[in-house]
Amino acid sequence: MYIQINPDLEMSIYEQLSMQIMIGVIRKDLQDGDMLPSVRSLAADLGVNMHTVNKSYHELEKKGLIQIIPKSGAVIRTTNRKLSEEEKNRTLDSLKPIIVEALVLGMNEEEILSLAQSIIQNLKEE
Repeated sequence: MYIQINPDLEMSIYEQLSMQIMIGVIRKDLQDGDMLPSVRSLAADLGVNMHTVNKSYHELEKKGLIQIIPKSGAVIRTTNRKLSEEEKNRTLDSLKPIIVEALVLGMNEEEILSLAQSIIQNLKEE
């Protein structure tokens, strides 16, 4: 698993870490049952505070994407996972402002859908 933190991004470091772990799952670099590095070792490798890695792991656990096993580590959990209505609504709430802004700025529905497909394809391939 290759993770690179970019301090110039507006996204917080823990969000970047969570995003890169999720992208690892999308690309199948990380699969169900894979152990994530310990909080201490990943923090040392990335040169970030242990609390940052811990926050990322707990956010991923809340989303049901990893399981934190005390004194053992964090494990990827992706099988038999169905998106709940709450998760669907949260996704809708996150996407809606971006789509509204794109429409107001002049993009049409087809361009927005094409852009979304391009992003999904890039996430799977890179």
